[in-house]
This record gives sequence, structure tokens and C-alpha cells, in this order.
Amino acid sequence: MSNFTYKPKHFLNRELSWLAFNERVLQEAEDPKTPPLNQLQFLAIVSSNLDEFAMIRLASLRHMLRTGKSNDCPSGMEVREQIDKVAVAIRKMVRRQYGCFNEKVWPTLARSGLRRLMPSELLVEQHRHIEAVFGEQVYPLLTPLAVDDERKFSRVPDLAINVLLRLRGPAAEGKAERVAVVAIPATLPRMIVVPAEKHEFVLLEDVVLAFIGRLFQDQEILETTLFRATRDGDLSVEESKDEDYVASMSEVLIGRRESRFVRVELAGNASPWAERTLKKLLDVGDEEIVRIPGPLDLKAWWSLVNLPGLSTLRYPQWRPQPVAELAGDVDVWAAIRKDDILVHHPYETFDVVVRLLQEAAADRNVRAIKQVLYRTSGASKIIAALEQAAANGKQVSVLVELKARFDEARNIEWARRLERAGAQVVYGLSGLKVHAKALMIVRREPDRIRRYVHLATGNYNETTAQQYTDLGLITCDEDFGSDVAAFFNMVTGYSLPVGWRKIVAAPLGLRQRLLHLVRREIERAEAGRGAAIMAKLNSLSDPEMIAALYDASRAGVKIHLNVRGVCCLRPGVKGVSENIEVVSIVDRFLEHSRVLYFRNGGNEEVYLSSADWMPRNLDRRVELLFPIE
Repeated sequence: MSNFTYKPKHFLNRELSWLAFNERVLQEAEDPKTPPLNQLQFLAIVSSNLDEFAMIRLASLRHMLRTGKSNDCPSGMEVREQIDKVAVAIRKMVRRQYGCFNEKVWPTLARSGLRRLMPSELLVEQHRHIEAVFGEQVYPLLTPLAVDDERKFSRVPDLAINVLLRLRGPAAEGKAERVAVVAIPATLPRMIVVPAEKHEFVLLEDVVLAFIGRLFQDQEILETTLFRATRDGDLSVEESKDEDYVASMSEVLIGRRESRFVRVELAGNASPWAERTLKKLLDVGDEEIVRIPGPLDLKAWWSLVNLPGLSTLRYPQWRPQPVAELAGDVDVWAAIRKDDILVHHPYETFDVVVRLLQEAAADRNVRAIKQVLYRTSGASKIIAALEQAAANGKQVSVLVELKARFDEARNIEWARRLERAGAQVVYGLSGLKVHAKALMIVRREPDRIRRYVHLATGNYNETTAQQYTDLGLITCDEDFGSDVAAFFNMVTGYSLPVGWRKIVAAPLGLRQRLLHLVRREIERAEAGRGAAIMAKLNSLSDPEMIAALYDASRAGVKIHLNVRGVCCLRPGVKGVSENIEVVSIVDRFLEHSRVLYFRNGGNEEVYLSSADWMPRNLDRRVELLFPIE
């Protein structure tokens, strides 16, 4: 590229950029045009996002601070400065989030009949109901833990709500003060519905607090405080042989239950004693404490969004449209042979992908199915179809990526199910995370063996396909078939592709291809021909790619970026990025597709990809880029 040196001031900080994205999610909740239940949904998403940020990004920063490791931040921020600014931003965001919840969203929902009741507000019949629920369902699951110098909080569950208690013993024992913790069972529903004409409920933690004296009948309860602790979730697997891989990943899941605490959410009315006690017992400082001015963990309130009888309080239900080429009783194989099919979820139904696998499983002419699974849904029809295909004697080969963060346990379960059904299962690749979205069906037909291919920007997950915008290509083009066959040989064996015809893969050349496409636009601009770049991405943080875009901007290439989340590129800087415009779309559906456009002097090219422009995607993951022709 050029010899121009870009300075730290030309880059935005990744962590603060991510928090700015979450602020845009919060703005959706604050928008009065958003229906109230969907406002509640966006507030829940903010909490879910902050959980992951604390477990991964904040944990990484704290680890670097402890070890003295440099983070090589392109924006030039030191680790300590980042931690301090992140702490300020998170506290400000939490105040706004709960201000929206307490002052706007929840009062509106309460007026519409959706009410949270405190035990003291219950009618006699309702109180009897929650007392029975406590005695029959909650009490048997509660385990009070005494805490002293010898018994620390070694087993406080991650992301669960707990009760911290200050107790005083009986006179016979000198009335000494004691500390105990009771974990709120995460296996029970958070909202306990009470008999009422409307939607009324009591929070599980309020029920526990109302009857917690039954656990300490010989103790005087001086104080109770709710808290929620978050542990470091940024743990990596020791990658060795395939036969040890599941065991190694299981060890990581166990390790997360015992890792350091990186955040403690504390009830807003907690006393100084409670805060001091938690700091000591959890080994955290002031910056790890976040006071919550309302109910802990709004993520759990997402369960209220789809309650029956409240349809006027949420967006009208969106019904995905049929894919015209594959609608009705059409022969799917003939339809794909006729022309490539581009599908756009959730505007068009994901059922076409499920149907493709189901028909392949039942079709006696199908010989083999190969697929990469990164994240899939709970009751997955995709998994069921693959199991059926294996049972029907098809050769089924599935690469299940066990390193899909926070889906590791589910993916281990899917992998074992598929193995029991007779499928060949590969547990990812050593040192690389397989993030590509690819499916190939090999079918014997009268003229020859034909390969049907599905490549996409999103996961094979029926649930998220209704919530995320993604694009997929279904084709039996011979070049695509050859490339995808070589791709599967690469990720399941030792074969390296001699040369791709259509696709490009990371980490074997995707970065180089993207840089080439940007350089080509620079050449077109310098030659006075039409030059433009448009890119729709989830994240843009790779310094080399950002520098390439700056070079293109300085050469006169018009660049339009739609970056939903992290964006470390700073647009509009004189002499650097004056020709770059960046927007971010946060709306009803999560923008998830990656789409690239290059004007190329009028010979336009469009690509889809599984990869964002981040170092991890371009250098440490297996990703795919493919053209839409």
C-alpha cells in the first residue's frame, strides 16, 4: 500500500466503539416509537451484551493489566486508560438503561396490565400461592453457604443472582455476627405468576427474600442484599488430538465456573457493609462494582416479550415470505439446476434450508452430505435431518465447531448425537476456529454426479434466522461445487486446495484478496475510471484493512460503510478519510450479513462473506468469501 503513516488519532478504540454500539441498542429502547414490549426486549439485549462484554473484553483488559502485557491498541490507549474509560461508560449506560426501565417502559407496561408485585402487595390468596411455590419448588433447591475465613466464595455461580446475608447467632453462642450466601436457583423461572385477572407476577428473588428466614430459624437476619457476579469467560482450550478435544473443552467449561470475578452487580440499596464484604470475599475493587438501580439482570425479562394477549404492545408478527423459486411442491433439485437462488432471512423463510436437508435425507439418489455447524438452535431440525440422513445410509460428514463461545456445551451434545446416528464428526481445527457457513449435498443424477451447495453469511440456526438478517446462496454451479468439495477436504483432512475457482478462504488468502480488491479500486480511481467501495459488516477493527481504506479514500475512491458494531475506522478526517462515510443500522432485526461491493470501473462485483474485517476473522478463523454473479 502507500507509504503514508497513520497515527493513533486516526483510529477509534475498539472497546469504546463496542460500547457505542450497545448505546445504539439502548437508543432503540428509549425511542418512543418502539412498542413497549420491544423496548423491554432491547433493554434485555443491552444487559445480555454487557454480560458478554464483561466476560470477554473486560476480562481480557484486566488480564493484560495484571500481567503487564501490552494490548497493541491502534488508537494508542494504554490498558489502564481503557479500563477507566470503559468503567465510566458502563456506569453511565446502566443509569440510562434503568432510567428508561423504571421511568418509561415498566410504568407503561404496568398500566397495560403487566405488573410486578412485591410480596407485601399480594392478596391473601396470592400470598398462599407463592408460599406454596416456595415450599414445594424453591425451598428444596436452596443451599445456604456459611462464609468465613476458611470458607470463601469459591462456588458462587457465574451470572446468577445471590443473596448475601448478615446474621447474628443465638445468645448461647455469644450473638456473634456471621455471613452467609444463598444462590437463587437458575433452573427455576425468574417470574412466578400469581392468580390474577391480568399478567401479574412476583420475582423469584423476592419470593426467596420473603421466606428466607426459614433457612436460618435460629439466627437473627440483620441484613440481606442481592448481588450477581460475573467471572472471566475468556478461557481457551488446550488443543491436542481430536480424541482429547471434547474432554479439553469440557475442562474449559469447568474452568469458567472457577475463574476470577471481573464484575459484581450490586442492588442499588446495598449498605456499605454489603459492598465491603463482597469486595473482600470476591477479591474485587471499586471499579468491578456496578450498582444496579432496579431488578438485577434485565436479560431475564425477555421472557415477557411474547406473552399471549399483549400483541398490541409489540411489533406485529413478521411472517417470513416463501422463496418463490422453491415454493409449493416444486422439485427442489430441478429448481436449483435452473438457476442460482439467493435467499434473504428473515424476510424470506429459512425453511428452504431445512427443506433442502430434509429432502436430501430422504432422497435415495443423495449419496453424501457435508456441513459445517458453528451455532444451531435448541430443538434443531437441521440436526434431526442429518441424523435421519445417516440412518438412511447417506455418508454424513459434519464439522462441529466446539470453540463457538458460550455454545460449547450445546455443540458437544450435538456432536455426540450425530456420532451416535452414524455421522462422521470432526471437532474443529487445531489453532483455528471454523466460522464458515457451508453445506454440500452430493446427488447421483442420470447424466452425472452433481453437487448442490449452500453458502451463507449466517449460522444454521432456525431460531436466529428469524431474528438476524442474513443472506444465503443455493447453487449447483460446477465451479462452486468443486471449490466447496475442496474446502471440506481441507477442513476435515490434510488436503490443501491447489487453487480456488470462485471462493476465497481465510486464513489462506482472504486478507490478500480483500487488499487486492481495494488496491484495484485505487488503480481505477487513479486512472479516472469509476471507483467505489461499499461494505456491510458487523465489525471493522483490522488495522491493515482500515489503512487500505484510508489509502483508497486519499486516492479519491468513494467509500460507504455500514458497520453495525465495532468500527475502529474514523471517518471524515481531513487528508485521511474524507471520502469515507460510515453508518450503523440497529433496528428490529439484528443486521448480521456481510456484503461487499466494488465498482471496478463499471464491471461491478458483489461478494458475500462469513467474515468481518477483524484480525481474528482474517488470521485465526476459517472463513469464506464468495461472489454473487
